[in-house]
Amino acid sequence: MEARRLVLTALLVGLVAVVTMTVSVPLPGVKGYVNIGDTVVLLSGLIFGPLTGAAAGGFGSALADMLLGYAYWAPWTLIIKGAEGLLAGWLALRWHRAAAAGTAAGVMVVGYFLAGSLLYGLGPALASLPGDLLQGAVSAALCLIAAAPLQKYLAS
Repeated sequence: MEARRLVLTALLVGLVAVVTMTVSVPLPGVKGYVNIGDTVVLLSGLIFGPLTGAAAGGFGSALADMLLGYAYWAPWTLIIKGAEGLLAGWLALRWHRAAAAGTAAGVMVVGYFLAGSLLYGLGPALASLPGDLLQGAVSAALCLIAAAPLQKYLAS
Protein backbone atom coordinates (compact mmCIF):
# COMPACT_ATOMS: atom_id res chain seq x y z
CA MET A 1 0.00 0.00 0.00
CA GLU A 2 1.41 3.38 -0.94
CA ALA A 3 2.11 5.84 1.87
CA ARG A 4 -0.59 8.31 0.83
CA ARG A 5 -3.30 5.63 0.82
CA LEU A 6 -2.08 4.28 4.17
CA VAL A 7 -2.24 7.73 5.78
CA LEU A 8 -5.67 8.39 4.27
CA THR A 9 -6.99 5.08 5.57
CA ALA A 10 -5.58 5.74 9.05
CA LEU A 11 -7.21 9.19 9.08
CA LEU A 12 -10.54 7.66 8.06
CA VAL A 13 -10.25 5.03 10.82
CA GLY A 14 -9.81 7.86 13.32
CA LEU A 15 -12.64 9.90 11.80
CA VAL A 16 -15.03 6.94 11.97
CA ALA A 17 -14.13 6.44 15.64
CA VAL A 18 -14.54 10.13 16.53
CA VAL A 19 -17.86 10.57 14.68
CA THR A 20 -19.18 7.35 16.18
CA MET A 21 -18.22 8.45 19.69
CA THR A 22 -19.48 12.03 19.28
CA VAL A 23 -23.07 11.09 18.50
CA SER A 24 -23.90 7.91 20.39
CA VAL A 25 -27.21 7.10 22.07
CA PRO A 26 -27.25 3.99 24.32
CA LEU A 27 -29.71 1.15 23.64
CA PRO A 28 -30.35 -0.59 26.97
CA GLY A 29 -32.01 -3.76 25.58
CA VAL A 30 -28.91 -5.07 23.81
CA LYS A 31 -26.31 -3.05 25.66
CA GLY A 32 -25.28 -1.27 22.46
CA TYR A 33 -25.76 2.23 21.01
CA VAL A 34 -27.01 4.14 17.98
CA ASN A 35 -24.60 6.51 16.19
CA ILE A 36 -23.92 8.26 12.88
CA GLY A 37 -20.44 6.82 12.34
CA ASP A 38 -21.91 4.78 9.48
CA THR A 39 -22.00 8.00 7.48
CA VAL A 40 -18.20 8.02 7.40
CA VAL A 41 -18.03 4.25 6.88
CA LEU A 42 -20.26 4.55 3.80
CA LEU A 43 -18.42 7.62 2.51
CA SER A 44 -15.09 5.83 2.91
CA GLY A 45 -16.29 2.98 0.74
CA LEU A 46 -18.10 5.08 -1.85
CA ILE A 47 -15.32 7.62 -2.37
CA PHE A 48 -12.13 5.69 -1.64
CA GLY A 49 -13.07 2.14 -2.55
CA PRO A 50 -13.87 -1.19 -0.91
CA LEU A 51 -10.58 -1.85 0.90
CA THR A 52 -10.41 1.61 2.44
CA GLY A 53 -14.10 1.38 3.33
CA ALA A 54 -13.56 -2.00 4.99
CA ALA A 55 -10.57 -0.81 7.02
CA ALA A 56 -12.15 2.48 8.07
CA GLY A 57 -15.47 0.85 8.91
CA GLY A 58 -14.14 -2.20 10.72
CA PHE A 59 -11.23 -0.75 12.65
CA GLY A 60 -12.71 2.71 13.30
CA SER A 61 -16.02 1.37 14.58
CA ALA A 62 -14.40 -1.38 16.67
CA LEU A 63 -12.08 1.23 18.18
CA ALA A 64 -15.09 3.34 19.12
CA ASP A 65 -16.73 0.30 20.75
CA MET A 66 -13.63 -0.29 22.86
CA LEU A 67 -13.25 3.36 23.86
CA LEU A 68 -16.94 3.73 24.75
CA GLY A 69 -16.95 0.64 26.99
CA TYR A 70 -18.61 -1.77 24.55
CA ALA A 71 -15.55 -3.98 24.00
CA TYR A 72 -17.69 -7.14 23.89
CA TRP A 73 -19.23 -5.74 20.66
CA ALA A 74 -15.86 -4.89 19.05
CA PRO A 75 -15.26 -8.27 17.30
CA TRP A 76 -18.80 -8.23 15.88
CA THR A 77 -18.43 -4.60 14.88
CA LEU A 78 -15.10 -5.24 13.18
CA ILE A 79 -16.79 -7.79 10.91
CA ILE A 80 -20.14 -6.03 10.42
CA LYS A 81 -18.84 -2.51 9.80
CA GLY A 82 -15.90 -3.83 7.79
CA ALA A 83 -18.40 -5.65 5.55
CA GLU A 84 -20.52 -2.49 5.33
CA GLY A 85 -17.60 -0.37 4.12
CA LEU A 86 -16.35 -3.09 1.78
CA LEU A 87 -19.80 -3.59 0.27
CA ALA A 88 -20.44 0.15 -0.12
CA GLY A 89 -17.21 0.52 -2.07
CA TRP A 90 -17.66 -2.61 -4.14
CA LEU A 91 -21.28 -1.85 -5.03
CA ALA A 92 -20.49 1.79 -5.84
CA LEU A 93 -18.29 0.53 -8.66
CA ARG A 94 -21.29 -1.30 -10.14
CA TRP A 95 -24.46 0.45 -8.99
CA HIS A 96 -25.79 3.91 -8.28
CA ARG A 97 -24.47 5.41 -5.04
CA ALA A 98 -27.91 5.41 -3.41
CA ALA A 99 -28.37 1.69 -4.03
CA ALA A 100 -24.84 0.95 -2.80
CA ALA A 101 -25.24 3.00 0.40
CA GLY A 102 -28.72 1.63 1.13
CA THR A 103 -27.70 -1.97 0.59
CA ALA A 104 -24.53 -1.63 2.67
CA ALA A 105 -26.49 0.04 5.50
CA GLY A 106 -29.04 -2.78 5.26
CA VAL A 107 -26.27 -5.34 5.68
CA MET A 108 -25.17 -3.49 8.83
CA VAL A 109 -28.73 -3.70 10.23
CA VAL A 110 -28.98 -7.41 9.46
CA GLY A 111 -25.51 -8.04 10.91
CA TYR A 112 -26.35 -6.40 14.22
CA PHE A 113 -29.72 -8.13 14.35
CA LEU A 114 -28.02 -11.52 13.94
CA ALA A 115 -25.27 -10.68 16.44
CA GLY A 116 -27.83 -9.35 18.94
CA SER A 117 -29.91 -12.50 18.51
CA LEU A 118 -26.89 -14.69 19.24
CA LEU A 119 -25.75 -12.63 22.23
CA TYR A 120 -29.06 -11.69 23.87
CA GLY A 121 -31.88 -13.57 22.15
CA LEU A 122 -34.54 -12.66 19.63
CA GLY A 123 -36.52 -10.28 21.87
CA PRO A 124 -33.71 -7.82 22.61
CA ALA A 125 -32.49 -8.03 19.00
CA LEU A 126 -35.97 -7.12 17.77
CA ALA A 127 -36.10 -4.27 20.29
CA SER A 128 -32.87 -2.81 18.87
CA LEU A 129 -33.99 -3.17 15.25
CA PRO A 130 -35.77 0.22 15.00
CA GLY A 131 -32.67 2.01 16.32
CA ASP A 132 -30.41 0.17 13.87
CA LEU A 133 -32.81 0.89 10.99
CA LEU A 134 -32.87 4.58 11.92
CA GLN A 135 -29.07 4.61 12.22
CA GLY A 136 -28.67 3.01 8.79
CA ALA A 137 -31.24 5.24 7.07
CA VAL A 138 -29.94 8.50 8.55
CA SER A 139 -26.32 7.56 7.87
CA ALA A 140 -27.07 6.56 4.26
CA ALA A 141 -28.97 9.82 3.70
CA LEU A 142 -26.17 11.94 5.21
CA CYS A 143 -23.63 10.02 3.15
CA LEU A 144 -25.54 10.67 -0.07
CA ILE A 145 -25.85 14.37 0.74
CA ALA A 146 -22.12 14.68 1.43
CA ALA A 147 -20.68 12.32 -1.21
CA ALA A 148 -20.89 14.46 -4.34
CA PRO A 149 -19.51 17.69 -2.80
CA LEU A 150 -16.73 15.75 -1.05
CA GLN A 151 -15.81 13.89 -4.23
CA LYS A 152 -15.76 17.15 -6.19
CA TYR A 153 -13.62 18.82 -3.52
CA LEU A 154 -11.18 15.90 -3.33
CA ALA A 155 -10.85 15.77 -7.13
CA SER A 156 -9.79 19.41 -7.36
